[in-house]
Amino acid sequence: MSEPGKRRRWGIAVAAAVTATAATAGVMIATNTGKDTAAGARKAKAPATTTEITRTDLVQSKTVDGRLDYAQRRAVKSPVEGTITKAADVGRTVALGQRLYERDARPVVLLYGATPMYRAMKTGDRGPDVLQLERNLRDLGFGSGLYVDIRFDAATKAAVKAWQKSLGVTEANGEVGKGDVVFQRGPVRVVSADAALADGIGPDKTVLTVASTKPVVRASLDEADRALAAKDTKVEISLPSGGTRRGKVSGTAVPESAGDTQGDTGGGSSHDGGVEVEIALDGGGELREKDRQGTLSVKFVSESRKDVLTVPVEALVALREGGYGLDLVEGGRKRTVQVEAGLSADGRIEVSGAGLREGMKVGTAEQ
Repeated sequence: MSEPGKRRRWGIAVAAAVTATAATAGVMIATNTGKDTAAGARKAKAPATTTEITRTDLVQSKTVDGRLDYAQRRAVKSPVEGTITKAADVGRTVALGQRLYERDARPVVLLYGATPMYRAMKTGDRGPDVLQLERNLRDLGFGSGLYVDIRFDAATKAAVKAWQKSLGVTEANGEVGKGDVVFQRGPVRVVSADAALADGIGPDKTVLTVASTKPVVRASLDEADRALAAKDTKVEISLPSGGTRRGKVSGTAVPESAGDTQGDTGGGSSHDGGVEVEIALDGGGELREKDRQGTLSVKFVSESRKDVLTVPVEALVALREGGYGLDLVEGGRKRTVQVEAGLSADGRIEVSGAGLREGMKVGTAEQ
């Protein structure tokens, strides 16, 4: 077999390997840079099949189904036993000072803070929970004469009593019961009402499930695609209502079947051999009702190149002296030049080298 024929066969085999690698692993192809090869200096008859060098954007990506959700889910339980006399409203956003639900005809109110409600608070108590309470009383407009510190004093009791009366509490005694408030870091969205009207509740039963008001998208990836779950991986989301939104991977999430869903940026929560990813939308903001109910198309962009020269993968030939080349076709003849190959996506590959330009014709391997 002639030397060009051998090199062409070799080129086809390497191109097939490049295509398989790009399809399965999405890797960069590292090649040697250099001058025109000795083989490239020879001229030969033009190949039967040719294509053009094009300038375009290349994107390595994977598309999966996703769904809209809200970040930082957590279960809310009552630290004291009682009966639900007003259930939570699913889908409602609850802000500072508003009712989450009612227990024994007593409102359970949302306040802001990082320290959970772990005890009842009354005159003489000290601690970070008291400081947190006083800040909330001040922000709700009950801070007249109140010095915000860690001490629950007479001024604190007076502020609490005034606040309780504003809520319609029949026994406004100026003390905060252990089950009277729920501390969260900010406004919450009621995701589900786990206890219905007249249900008995207590420390072992979830009353409702809340999440932050920040919409996120969740999607499941196979274990082989774990690299796409890396924080800040770019994502494009096609919405059921039309249009697209952009976002970034914010972390991974524990599946709902495994317990409360919490954000986790520690590197990957697996389930059934895969990983569930949480995606933060650029610009935030609410989505339409149709988007909340429908299935989203989520495209993970692992790597991209803008405005680069590309050829079909099968146009590459492997050179005997190492690296890759292209058969440039000019005037019915061909010459082989060495090129550097870059990102491969959708059957095309980035190429660069001296003298290459858009519109040049190159030979391709016979199919």
